[in-house]
Amino acid sequence: MRTALTLVALATVVMLVFVVVGFIRGLEQSLSVSGDEDVVLVYSVNSEENIENSSIAARTPSLITASLDGTVKRFGVTHVSPELYLGTRVKTATSDGGLGLVRGVKYAAPLVRRSVKLIEGRWPGDGEVMVGRLAAAKLGAPDDDMMVGSQVDFEGRSWTISGRFAAGGAAYESEIWCRLGDFQTATKRQDLSLVAMLLSPGSSPGQVQLFCKARTDLELRAILETDYYASLQQHYKPVRLLAWFVVVLVSGAGIFAGLNMMYGAVAGRIREIATLQAIGFRRRAILISLVQEGVLLAAAGSLLSGVIALTLLDGMAVRFTMGAFTLRIDSVAILIGCGVGLLLGVVGALPPALKALRAEVATSLKAV
Repeated sequence: MRTALTLVALATVVMLVFVVVGFIRGLEQSLSVSGDEDVVLVYSVNSEENIENSSIAARTPSLITASLDGTVKRFGVTHVSPELYLGTRVKTATSDGGLGLVRGVKYAAPLVRRSVKLIEGRWPGDGEVMVGRLAAAKLGAPDDDMMVGSQVDFEGRSWTISGRFAAGGAAYESEIWCRLGDFQTATKRQDLSLVAMLLSPGSSPGQVQLFCKARTDLELRAILETDYYASLQQHYKPVRLLAWFVVVLVSGAGIFAGLNMMYGAVAGRIREIATLQAIGFRRRAILISLVQEGVLLAAAGSLLSGVIALTLLDGMAVRFTMGAFTLRIDSVAILIGCGVGLLLGVVGALPPALKALRAEVATSLKAV
């Protein structure tokens, strides 16, 4: 019973490490895959890194395409996506929902956002939206509320879900997309939040940046999409550092908990340890044996936690300010989790074993 309880306690500590490391890895993965190195974002210079607060003139896309030749153009379609992007209260069928991210787009959007793939349903028509696979997690609503054919309410209108899309883990997966004209009508706005441009091979984003600097009347700035999400990684760096600090705290607490458990485990075996010394076993051999038992328990607990984490935690959706992302139990998370578990086994077993071996054999044999 004592061994089983020790195993469960060690597995619980390692599971906490898996959760925190999976959170960090999921956040980093979501931001790293969100950007496209060939896409340039043009938005208001006054909004800094907060695109939701950006407001640019509706004529900006036509001005950019007329002035620059570096965008991809195939079959007469220029790969430029004008978008209206903002956060708004979204209600679902069974809940009041929460703050959702809605993006008004045109048909050119999936040409520029090349990671977006329609996985169910169809492109939205009038009064319809398509939702990312993590939109329900962002709203804190059940997944059934985001099925094709369901209704969502925002900006004073009811919208029908026509399709669902995925984006390979990118930040778009927590968004709701609708037609740009419908969204402008619902929000009573005629401006845009940003313009996304897909550059042709050999084109430089510097051309777009020079255009934005030259047209001071438009108050625009241009940035590569990869650089934009890299800046978000810097923005969330304190959160990631705090999470790593939590990992250290959990590991430290686990070591002390392991010490407490191992002290209890060894305290009940004082007579056994003294008997082994009395019949001729060396203290070094007994110490190694106790450490081996601790490492074996820790390894078993780590493997148990690893199986549970890979089965239940990997891919679990988590709400966050930037949207939603999934916990990622990858090789790094497994390495850190199992490393902490083995550390618990070694460090937790040594002090109580040394204490028990320092006691006099005659006194220990009389212990109850």
